[in-house]
Amino acid sequence: MPLHFSHEEFQQRQAVTVASMQARELDGLLMFRQESMYYLTGYDSFAYIVFQCLYLHADGRMTLLVRPPDKYVALYTSTITDIRIWQDGIDDPHSLLRDILEEYSCRGKRIGVEYDAFGLRGHDALKLTAGLEDFCSLEDASDLITLQRVVKSENEIAYVKQAAILTDQAFALGLELVEPGAFEGDILAAMQAEILRQDGDYPGNEFVIGSGPAALLGRYTSGRRYLDQEDKMTIELAGVYRHYHACIERNICIGPVPVKLIKLYEVALEGMEAALQVMRPGNTNGDVYDAYARCCQQAGLEPGHSACGYGLGTTFAPSWIDWPFLAKNGDLVLQANMVFFLQTILFDNEEQLIACPGQTVLINDQACQVLSNDRCDLIIR
Repeated sequence: MPLHFSHEEFQQRQAVTVASMQARELDGLLMFRQESMYYLTGYDSFAYIVFQCLYLHADGRMTLLVRPPDKYVALYTSTITDIRIWQDGIDDPHSLLRDILEEYSCRGKRIGVEYDAFGLRGHDALKLTAGLEDFCSLEDASDLITLQRVVKSENEIAYVKQAAILTDQAFALGLELVEPGAFEGDILAAMQAEILRQDGDYPGNEFVIGSGPAALLGRYTSGRRYLDQEDKMTIELAGVYRHYHACIERNICIGPVPVKLIKLYEVALEGMEAALQVMRPGNTNGDVYDAYARCCQQAGLEPGHSACGYGLGTTFAPSWIDWPFLAKNGDLVLQANMVFFLQTILFDNEEQLIACPGQTVLINDQACQVLSNDRCDLIIR
């Protein structure tokens, strides 16, 4: 059984979750976020593309409802012992889930639901709610485990740091290939291969690579191009270890560097340094954004977005973005062992330029630590 944490750590996490449920007067929790299932039990699957649910009762007992193939995945990867099956074309999983709740004497009880989950499609959410309307009271508890996950254990931090090492190693190999005439596909292949070679995982979403006009997108799109003699490139990648992510984002300029890009990048780096200064316990995620935004405005520029980063941790497809965003008006108080991806983006739309340095940052007891050993400076080839 490839458990990546001890039974004791899983039990501690489950106990904290149960205590949070009791504080909200919840008698049970229906989990649809794969991150929650992995966090509490180690269950590691992409079965959330169809209906599956992990139920946690107020006394700590758990039952997993999945399709037949995932029974064996759960037995292999998790601490779950009570696994129920639903079969395509034969069973209605919503009815089976109601039967499970009946076994737990949940009639008339208050049950939390992770409605905000990629693993609970709108169609299924409607059927779930309608099917339990006369049975129990459902409460949105999407944030219950998410709030718990945002502060990492020491073992989780060790995985994040290993992911950061993989990120640096992968980017170094990819950067070696960046030159006029280079094919973006070769750069991507070198980076992803290195992470897998070092026992890393696939990321929650595709690496972002864009050159020429696509350097401004900040999104993965299908289709590769060859680099021109004079070109600009943006690369955003995440090293991943045991599903824990560490990201960096870098800008590369091939050939002469526009004067405006140099200025843009200087302000972006100043904004990053200002944000890092306030990434410490007691400040809020909104304070981080405000520090970045002030630097932009003092330079006569507008912030690139209404957020300058987001949480990182163990996430599954379709995205490595975790809660919360480093956003304007954010009120989450930062604590030690939170992990964020800080990116200070600036655009010059007239010249079609972007500066978007990005780093993975760990909040420590007194300040913060950038986990990448690679500098954020504009890279010139």
